[in-house]
Amino acid sequence: MATTACSTALLGGAGARLPVRAAAAPRSVLLPRRNFSPLGLQGAHDTPRLSLLRAKASSDDTSAASGDELVDDLKAKWDAVENKSTVLTYAGGAIVAVWFSSVIVGAINSLPLLPKIMELVGLGYSGWFVYRYLLFKERREELADDVESLKKSIAGTEAE
Repeated sequence: MATTACSTALLGGAGARLPVRAAAAPRSVLLPRRNFSPLGLQGAHDTPRLSLLRAKASSDDTSAASGDELVDDLKAKWDAVENKSTVLTYAGGAIVAVWFSSVIVGAINSLPLLPKIMELVGLGYSGWFVYRYLLFKERREELADDVESLKKSIAGTEAE
């Protein structure tokens, strides 16, 4: 009877009353019922979905061992360094350089039109690079040779 009263009320029938309880109203076919609970826990009707998310704890200590090995390796490398003050100076300089470049980029980004111009320049350079080095096989090989010679010159293995 509640369904009849509800459908009569929805169709504009005279004298029809809406049901008092929300549970007596028909459920929507288009909108699935959602059960929201604190901490995002789902009800018992979602057990197939939860079974996919189950995890089993294991007693694998490889991460702890690798962490200890990493710390020991870093200590050994630090002990092998002769000029510790030079290394600390370079590290401090690198941190200051990264901070300073962040400040510069932030200042440029706050200017009204300059960020869009920089994006356009970057897009144009990327297009030129793709056209120059990546489209044709001969130029890709040329790029690979240039990269290898740069690696050798940085590593100091290039015969001069």
